[in-house]
Amino acid sequence: MTATSLRPDAGRNASPYLYGAEAEAVAQVLAGGQYGHTEVTESFERQVAGFLGVPEAVAVTSGTAALHTALVAAGVGAGHEVIVPSLTFCASVQAVLAVGAEPRFVEVDPLSLCLDHQIVLDALTPATRAVMPVLFGGRAVDLTPARALLDERGIAVVEDAAHAFGSQGAGGRVGTTGDLTCFSFGPIKNLTCGQGGLVIPRTPREAEEIRRFRLLGVVQSQADRATLTGYQVDGYGLRYQMSAINAAIGLAQLPRFRTTAQARRALWCVYRDALADIDAVTLVEVDADRSVPHLCQVRVPGRDEVFHALRAKGIGVGVHYPPNHLQPAFARWHRPLPVTEQLGREILSLPFHQHLDEHDVDQVATALRQALAAGGRS
Repeated sequence: MTATSLRPDAGRNASPYLYGAEAEAVAQVLAGGQYGHTEVTESFERQVAGFLGVPEAVAVTSGTAALHTALVAAGVGAGHEVIVPSLTFCASVQAVLAVGAEPRFVEVDPLSLCLDHQIVLDALTPATRAVMPVLFGGRAVDLTPARALLDERGIAVVEDAAHAFGSQGAGGRVGTTGDLTCFSFGPIKNLTCGQGGLVIPRTPREAEEIRRFRLLGVVQSQADRATLTGYQVDGYGLRYQMSAINAAIGLAQLPRFRTTAQARRALWCVYRDALADIDAVTLVEVDADRSVPHLCQVRVPGRDEVFHALRAKGIGVGVHYPPNHLQPAFARWHRPLPVTEQLGREILSLPFHQHLDEHDVDQVATALRQALAAGGRS
């Protein structure tokens, strides 16, 4: 297999998928002359809320902004700890630090790469104010057995569902189970706004707090705009409002999401079948009937050699993610996490996006076999 065996799009680890209506939707916003937070953004919020079956949804500029804002709404701040898996994108941790709290890094289940309730219960301390389950690869996380104790102690569950828009869990669709749930709509997510995020609040009070925070702490009404004062600042906040341009992309994507979900589930199943006879790798399982897969990952002992061999053939494999407790910026909160450290040495993300077809998957599987054979494995 040569470096040109895969088409350029197919060789990427991830790639946005657009249906064509997105450009027209953006053009309409540009023609209207108002590009910031407008009725287009509010329409996107209403339609997402309707799709998920929740009362309210609040759009922001990114998934990281969603996590930050949700932690603020949950009352997390200085002197508090947030339980967060080390195996996640660094945005999860940066959001904790942004509110002045401290991350308490924990292990994950090596089969799902997610938290389970026992990991959470074992990690609780008097300083715990929130738990941040990361819905890795699109997998829902069920913390039901821990919820009574968490509720009793006033511990918020802030779901990092950046990978999991549209996925289902035991209690229903992600975002409907009573948690503060945070989505990301970045370029390669299952639903994209080009860039953006969204928070599903639990209560009207949280929704109000999130809206105030995303507008620099400003309380503003139509009547305020006609006065000399113009607005009132009630507290700290940041400029986290989603633009109409980004919302327009999301509005164009949303009606086609079921097609997106079906395509990603089908692609994951093609990978599952193509990799079934490779004994040296372990596929990280996804419930393809209920989840909308965001990644296709395998565990490979001696991963680094295989990574470089596949990259040399033009195959865009990746690593999601280097453990955060080993990152220099987070060294202060380091604690031994042997399961996560082992996963960090073995996890390999294969190209996974809607530009791939069965031939591309076969090419990736063949290259993986060749790389393993060259290293004395099969």
